[in-house]
Amino acid sequence: MKRFWLVMLSLGLVLAFSASAMAVDVKFSGSFYAAGMYLDKTNFYKAEASNPVYGSEGVSTAFYYQRLRVQTDFIVSPGLKLVTRFDAMERAWGAPRSSAQQVDAATGMPYNKRESDSSGTAAENENIAFDWAYVEWTSPIGLVMAGYMDDGAWGTEFGDSSAPLAKLQFVTKAGPVILAAYAGKTFDGSSTGKLANTKMTDNDTDKYVAFADYQSKSVSAGFLYAFYNIKSYKGFGATYMAPLAAYGFPTGNLVGKAHAVNPYAKAKFGPVEIGAEICYVFGNVSYEDGLNVGKDISLSMLTAYLGAKGDFGPAYAGVQLAYVSGDDPYTSDKWEGGQIGGGFDWNPALIMFNRDRTYWAGSLAGYGSTLPSGANNGADSASGLFGPAGMTNAYFAQGYVGGRPVAALDIRASLSYAQADKKPYYAGVQPVYLNNSYGYELDVTGTYKITNNLSYMLGLGYWFVGDYFKANTTNSLKDDYLLINKLTLTF
Repeated sequence: MKRFWLVMLSLGLVLAFSASAMAVDVKFSGSFYAAGMYLDKTNFYKAEASNPVYGSEGVSTAFYYQRLRVQTDFIVSPGLKLVTRFDAMERAWGAPRSSAQQVDAATGMPYNKRESDSSGTAAENENIAFDWAYVEWTSPIGLVMAGYMDDGAWGTEFGDSSAPLAKLQFVTKAGPVILAAYAGKTFDGSSTGKLANTKMTDNDTDKYVAFADYQSKSVSAGFLYAFYNIKSYKGFGATYMAPLAAYGFPTGNLVGKAHAVNPYAKAKFGPVEIGAEICYVFGNVSYEDGLNVGKDISLSMLTAYLGAKGDFGPAYAGVQLAYVSGDDPYTSDKWEGGQIGGGFDWNPALIMFNRDRTYWAGSLAGYGSTLPSGANNGADSASGLFGPAGMTNAYFAQGYVGGRPVAALDIRASLSYAQADKKPYYAGVQPVYLNNSYGYELDVTGTYKITNNLSYMLGLGYWFVGDYFKANTTNSLKDDYLLINKLTLTF
């Protein structure tokens, strides 16, 4: 008899768990792309007898690459869901897998480098890496979210670097205005079972954000404020930090507090759309010990963007203007640029300031012993105190025209010009770079919509490289061009 009741109880439990599981509604969405790229040269050097120190011209490179991205929403009940997202097989076809553990060039210490736009390492993304996992609850007074979720996208596409951030967020609505606030953890060095490091236990960098966003049919505008409490480098000695100076990092043990104000506005008047955005970062950072003891540095960095597009049925035209302040090499007590920029999501050209090109094909080096941040290597500048920067130290202007000869085909041509806001020191000392022109780039792309969910893009970009990349030399430069084709599936 006991056996009978035990069997019945087991069956009851199975049915109960099954009923709960069947109550969950699961929704999938995502994308997959496969692309091929040919880049004519991997640097801007032009081989010549008077330039033995830089060696020969860069080689050409051609390869295929792909990525699968899947978002899954688990609808537990009306108003309650769990959201996850992962990237898988993000890799060049046939290329060797990345090592999960890398070695820091400055210190020789091993570390696991997280991708700037992912919660995982490069090696994990080449297999599978989960970026999001958060709960979303629609409460009576607003939306509550907790976990790893998307961050870094706001206003216009300029300045956006969508990347996962661990945060607690609250969103509510007052008429046409969305109000939100969140607290995010960008770095935590606390000693745990996974990280037994008491030296870094206070090395936390926290981000606090509040914004208001007005939305209507023809106009949208918003204002965002962010506060950063920076202690990631606390306790790092001069031996560790000094070698990183060549990469734009300050030497010494940096701590500080920074503020960012970020308004934007977008409007549509008939066939014309206009968008504008400004971001200003201010505050102070200082050194606890190590090099430059007691030296304070004030922050004052600015980005600005203005874009306009007129869409007249089968044809359209537009212009983009952008500015990202550069760091003045003559003001050692001020930091005017290098930590905020055009963002990873904004890719105005196929080669210049294009994060995808940089991620897959690498940096493009000019003359000089260091790479100017964000300039010749597209959107490859290292993640700074405020996340991935993208284009830095630049004035940028672009005009473009496009047409749709048939409904499924979009052909676009653009001409871009950029120059440096500030000319850095050559090799870290005087004299400064002699020129500030990054050059011109001409791009032509065609995108054909095969089905509602499948599209194919073919593009050609040619960069007339500017004399900025001569640094303070008289060496000749080599122009560069790129061919790309990309098949994209969305679901």
